[in-house]
Amino acid sequence: MTRISSANRFRFQFSVSKSAFWWCLFFIVLLCFVSNHLLLSDNDRRLLRNSGKGWEQRVLSSASPRSSSGSTVLVTGAAGFIGSHVSAALRNRGDGVVGLDNFNNYYDVSLKHDRRAMLESSGVFIVDGDINDQELLKKLFSIVQFTHVMHLAAQAGVRYAMKNPASYIDSNLSGFVNLLEVCKEAKPQPAIIWASSSSVYGLNSKVPFSETDRTDQPASLYAATKKAGEEIAHSYNHIYGLSITGLRFFTGGKGGVVARDFTYIDDIVKGCLAALDTAEKSTGSGGKKMRPAQLRVYNLGNTSPVEVGSLVNILERLLKVKARRVATPMPRNGDVMYTHADISLAEKELGYKPTTDLRSGLEKFVKWYLSYYNQSTVN
Repeated sequence: MTRISSANRFRFQFSVSKSAFWWCLFFIVLLCFVSNHLLLSDNDRRLLRNSGKGWEQRVLSSASPRSSSGSTVLVTGAAGFIGSHVSAALRNRGDGVVGLDNFNNYYDVSLKHDRRAMLESSGVFIVDGDINDQELLKKLFSIVQFTHVMHLAAQAGVRYAMKNPASYIDSNLSGFVNLLEVCKEAKPQPAIIWASSSSVYGLNSKVPFSETDRTDQPASLYAATKKAGEEIAHSYNHIYGLSITGLRFFTGGKGGVVARDFTYIDDIVKGCLAALDTAEKSTGSGGKKMRPAQLRVYNLGNTSPVEVGSLVNILERLLKVKARRVATPMPRNGDVMYTHADISLAEKELGYKPTTDLRSGLEKFVKWYLSYYNQSTVN
């Protein structure tokens, strides 16, 4: 009886010890997994997310045009302000669209996530990735034969360049070159439409700004990277036969008056789509140029500069509040006093014609703002 009890106790203890061993092993493995996950870089985490048959199927589905004549477009910066509107417009007219965005925190990331949700509800899949991730870009191009690339990803902002200059080199130069490298190797190569900027006009004093005006006096690092981007585009067009169209967006007085050529988003979108629709095919394949390719640059603006004070007056009336105005000297941070677009070339070759004046655009903006933030008025 004693031997039996001892044997039972031994079996019980052995069973408990065995169970404890496996539980201990499980927690060790779990701890290692969690530790490794915490040590992963952002690119490593993205690599894990951007893989598998399900992921590839989402990319393919998003890239499929709704008609045989539709384009297949990769939109970089697709969760950004212009990128999200361009992506929606392309999809709404039947084109296949795959978005790419790194969801950085230059401004409130929740806005980007809300835009992604809006786009995905209409069938546009946005890949969480960076234009500096060449392996990811190659993977996308191996899955989808893009007819066009709408390159709208960039580090924006004139003043932020004084705080974080490296981000402008990383995105606007290194990222752009990385994207062009992948595009040049594609078979066939896509046509490329990309966002330059009115900032390239820099210290130019001749107005309105024309595409033939000098652009060799940038007033900010941001402007310098956009100007450099135009030169880089020229070289890739010349060497590899990439069809490239640059768009100088005017998003924003003479004398002591600060004025901007503000352009409403719907007009910018029309210009982007017109540039895409008139873009000729690239003439190279697999990094080899067959013949000269199309190279263009256009101003996209409103052509009606408005003093910043007038903009504030309109917002006061629309929001029914009195602004607290503080006038300060123009800071030496790269901002320019005045922008004014000559859009005659875009009007002639793209059929571009802005239709939304500043007041109408601000009315739409205020309506969106109050709705988005669930407010009936501004405090």
